Amino acid sequence: MTQAANDADVIVIGGGPSGSTVATLIAQKGYTVDLYERDHFPRFHIGESLIPQTYWVLERLNMLDTMRNSHFIKKYSVQFVNQKGKLSEPFYFVDHKPHESSQTWQVRRSEFDHLLLNNARKHGVRVHEGVRALEVLFDGKRAVGARIQPENGPEREVKAKVVVDASGQSTMLLGRLGIRDWDPVLRKGAVWTYWKGAYRDKGHDEGATIVLQTEGKKGWFWYIPLHDDIISVGVVAGYDHLFQNRSSKDLETIYFEEVARCPGLQPRIANATRCDIFRAQKEYSYRSKQAAGDGWAVVGDAFGFLDPLYSSGVLLALKSGQMAADAITDALAAGDTSESRLRVWEPGFVQGMERMRKLVCVFYDGFSFGRFVHRYPHLKGLVTDVLIGDLFKDEVDVLWPLIDEMQAEHAAAVKAAQTAAVVTTGGSS
Repeated sequence: MTQAANDADVIVIGGGPSGSTVATLIAQKGYTVDLYERDHFPRFHIGESLIPQTYWVLERLNMLDTMRNSHFIKKYSVQFVNQKGKLSEPFYFVDHKPHESSQTWQVRRSEFDHLLLNNARKHGVRVHEGVRALEVLFDGKRAVGARIQPENGPEREVKAKVVVDASGQSTMLLGRLGIRDWDPVLRKGAVWTYWKGAYRDKGHDEGATIVLQTEGKKGWFWYIPLHDDIISVGVVAGYDHLFQNRSSKDLETIYFEEVARCPGLQPRIANATRCDIFRAQKEYSYRSKQAAGDGWAVVGDAFGFLDPLYSSGVLLALKSGQMAADAITDALAAGDTSESRLRVWEPGFVQGMERMRKLVCVFYDGFSFGRFVHRYPHLKGLVTDVLIGDLFKDEVDVLWPLIDEMQAEHAAAVKAAQTAAVVTTGGSS
């Protein structure tokens, strides 16, 4: 095994959105960056819907013209369909914020991620595809490099001042360091596939993300229109409901049992043709206990993942990459890549992630944004801010006590109705 004395200022493991972002922004500052990606792009990935706040990171990456000139479907809004199939009015982002950023995109991730990786190359990142990172190398508690395995070459060690784990949900560091915390509440799973020729709306509504609840509010479907007449359609529900109680059933059976529970979805795919396999993810909500240490950082899904609801995944990947890159370049400039310097971005990012988590949790608890806005119309703008991904400002924190109050009222009303039903029936089953 050969060993290099000093390969780069920064090593990035993983070429997805977070890895490409952190690598590009560090390279923009003139530092040498080696990015190692085990696959050859383009490669499949789920998470196709962007939300408006991704605009600002894409701007820093010099990616906006690429996106404007792409064939990705433009997304202007989101709609919700209740368990009875009733469609809400479109929620147009521009009505809240009259700015170009209010129009975003529905992307095929194989293409979008490839564009980001090529953009990193254009900014001077040395991208190595088909190279597997086997482990992060440590000298005591300090990360000093990585052991890599090229497809057609011997294992070797590469060294750097900072190592960034952007390896996705497989994450190089969380397991090794024992710092992964699984979410105790969001124990969800998902099954999805793709349809050709499914129904899509016209005009500004063509690219809307649609969230469709299933009967009994056991789960919900995403409905994301992509280019080439393809629609991404997947169901999200509790892990026990989707998988544990159906251990003998295949993914196709599980999927169509949930379609049968979703009256809002059935007519949309009635005349469509399935054009891909069924795929699944199980219990994917977790977060790292820390975002960085001496000489290392974790970003994107390697740091944590929330939930597909509200399509926050790509935003959190891009934002964590941006915030980590700023901390790393400041640390390199100061000649101090200690934990205290590299973790400086963590509190703000975690706070933003927690704000989105609160909205996800209350949705699963039956919270109604319509009722909330009806009661507090002056706060509609702040609700919209969080839904479009403007998570990193304190002003939105006025929402949580009021949401908690409405949730408590709802729970009390449900309990009272249940008690009344028992009294009416004399306690019989």
